[in-house]
Amino acid sequence: MAHGLQQERQLLSTQEVALVEKTHQPILGTLSDKDLAQLCKLVRDRRDRAQQIAARQRREMRGKSDPKGSRAASGNTGTRVKGDVLAAAVERLNEEVTRRVAKTSRQRSIDNATRVLEMRRASETKAVQAHPASADKAGKGKKLKRSVNDGLSPSCLKASP
Repeated sequence: MAHGLQQERQLLSTQEVALVEKTHQPILGTLSDKDLAQLCKLVRDRRDRAQQIAARQRREMRGKSDPKGSRAASGNTGTRVKGDVLAAAVERLNEEVTRRVAKTSRQRSIDNATRVLEMRRASETKAVQAHPASADKAGKGKKLKRSVNDGLSPSCLKASP
């Protein structure tokens, strides 16, 4: 479910709001790869913490665990929605990372294809220039050596007893 910016600001702490604002597109596109990786780690940690707190509150409501404070949690909707907001931020970050990896991969493929085409064109021009013109006549070539057993089959060469 999509959450508006105003709802995000109500649910999150000021530090979390600052992190989540960086995951929206105008700012997200300007981050370096190093900053993007660091932001991913921070937002994931916050998301995991919110999900753990929501799970603990759920157990307290059902009576499965002792309350962390003086009384058991009466609801976990705020914490659950906070986890959802942070999970959506992580998804946006993952999409940006995937987009950047695909862009880099595509650019590498283009560069490799261009380099291969240049090499092929260079080798074609070399091939035409590298070979000298053919001579008018073929050379004499190798002469056949005569051996001792000319005309005899190998079975005849066996020594008789």
